[in-house]
Amino acid sequence: MRPLKPRLRAAGVLAAALVLTGCSDVGGTEGVEYVAGDGQVIEVAAEDRDAPVEVSGTTIQDEQLDLADLRGKVVVVNMWWSGCGPCRTEMPMLVEAESELAEDHPEQTAFVGINIRDLAPETAAAFERDRGVDYPSLYDPGSKTLLGFGDYAPYAPPATLVLDTDGRVAALINGPVPSKSTLITLVDDLLPEDGAGEDGEDASRADESGADDPA
Repeated sequence: MRPLKPRLRAAGVLAAALVLTGCSDVGGTEGVEYVAGDGQVIEVAAEDRDAPVEVSGTTIQDEQLDLADLRGKVVVVNMWWSGCGPCRTEMPMLVEAESELAEDHPEQTAFVGINIRDLAPETAAAFERDRGVDYPSLYDPGSKTLLGFGDYAPYAPPATLVLDTDGRVAALINGPVPSKSTLITLVDDLLPEDGAGEDGEDASRADESGADDPA
């Protein structure tokens, strides 16, 4: 499915507006209306992808993290908040997906969270401990890192982006991930085959070369 560029640009503008207002309009509990995406999977064709995202910051554990350091891997980025009901619901599935992908594709995939709105990192850390999350999450209560995703900036938690091995946004889900198999398939489709690029062009050229050789 090709990206819906006008819609995504609008999402980016909205994300900027939320940053300027301290994200006070992004979902919540205790009488605050939750603003959720529809969970639609938007895939971006390789030729249509923007430049690699530039996102970095400090994790919940007070360590530096730069997504640029993960280039060469397919990276799943999940935006969450401990007060977001759908975030709590989908987190165990994300933990399972991360574990399965790490086992099936060692050193080829990575998961990173972005925690917004929690006023203290200790709150976010407790949330992670309770749900067995062992991958890092950037701590960003002001949501400023979201602007680094440009046209694909998510506008409300939960939201999940999948970056290709060059660090470009290849897929976006605004809302809960439909299923674990959906997420794993998105990641698998971006992993290069042995001896081939993402499009399989290297393997194709090898096949054509072999076909031209005399018997």
